[in-house]
Amino acid sequence: MTYGGGDTGTPLRAPLQHTWASPLAQPPHALGATIPQAAPQEAHLRLPPVPTKGRAPWLWIWIVLAVLAVAVVGYFVSSLGAVGVAITSILALIPFAGVILTVVLVIDRWEPEPRSLIVFALAWGAVAAIALTLLTIPFLDGIAGAWGMDPLMAEILSIILRAPLLEEGWKLLGILLVLWMARNAFDGPVDGIVYGMLVGAGFAFTENIQYFVIALYSGGIGGLAENFFMRGVMSPFAHAMFTGAIGLMIGLARRGGRSVPLFALLGYVLGVALHALWNASSVLDLFFPNAFYTLYALVEVPIFVLFIVCIVQLRKEEMRLTRERLGEYAEAGWFTRQEVDMLATADGRRAGKRWAASRSAQAVALMNSFIRDATALAMARQRARSGRDPGAVEDEHLLLHRAAATRRALLAP
Repeated sequence: MTYGGGDTGTPLRAPLQHTWASPLAQPPHALGATIPQAAPQEAHLRLPPVPTKGRAPWLWIWIVLAVLAVAVVGYFVSSLGAVGVAITSILALIPFAGVILTVVLVIDRWEPEPRSLIVFALAWGAVAAIALTLLTIPFLDGIAGAWGMDPLMAEILSIILRAPLLEEGWKLLGILLVLWMARNAFDGPVDGIVYGMLVGAGFAFTENIQYFVIALYSGGIGGLAENFFMRGVMSPFAHAMFTGAIGLMIGLARRGGRSVPLFALLGYVLGVALHALWNASSVLDLFFPNAFYTLYALVEVPIFVLFIVCIVQLRKEEMRLTRERLGEYAEAGWFTRQEVDMLATADGRRAGKRWAASRSAQAVALMNSFIRDATALAMARQRARSGRDPGAVEDEHLLLHRAAATRRALLAP
């Protein structure tokens, strides 16, 4: 007898069993969860966006520059002749290219500035500063004429004082526009020198066209060759240095949290003084033979060497600052000390790029991005620490996560 019932007399049968080739060969009994589509394999390379607020020139100012460019070209062609302008423009490109390559490939390599701002600085010097100078010259000439000044004295003062005051003033405006439009791209004295030299290079390019055409018409090929040697070989960096000194002072104010208007004024005085000294040497040559070459060797060359030494020391300061700020992230675990050494030294960057090149072209691009973003991160943190840029903290957050994402992508197998 069984528990709960009587004996039925019928034996119990075992459940029906089937044999399958493998567990996976069984038919499905239910639907599983929906599997989402996999992200593309390159998804891990998608980086957070670069902070862009205030990093590009305003649209309306490009329109103004385009209008002024047409006006300047029209003025030069009508007053100097289309053929002369075309020929001398090619010659003017030689010192112009030399200054640009020096600024962009040497001075600006550590923390490259946005390309749109580089183009704007060049365009402001070559177009706007020239046009505004030409427009304001008659005003000052009218004042000199009203005073009944001797024509020779008026010409001398025009060369020594009027030209530096007007030209450096309008070039200063270009640097201030860069600062107003892109405060987060204007971090310190090196940036100031870069923007100042670019504005000065643009101005010198257009001014050289004018001087070369006049020399060609008045002295023929010989006169043009002599003028080209003076302006294109002996002094291609003159205007760049004058305006670079203005940018240096503004950059010092930005780095130290000091008064930008005050330091801009000090820079303007320094730039005007350098410009006036240069112009005075050419005036003295009219009264004292070889005075220009004497002052060039004894005064201008030492000033230029001092300017180079200043740039070298400021570049070292940028490296030191990059190491200190990134070192703070290393203490928090975002980078290793070895990575800080790689990012904050020239030798380390070269080694990092060689390592990336040994892997792939994509790794090279990632390494370049990693170096660029990490440097910008250090500068953003410096701005945040100084308390002079309310948006620096947001930039710092974006750049930190972007650098971290690039780092992960670089180390991915």
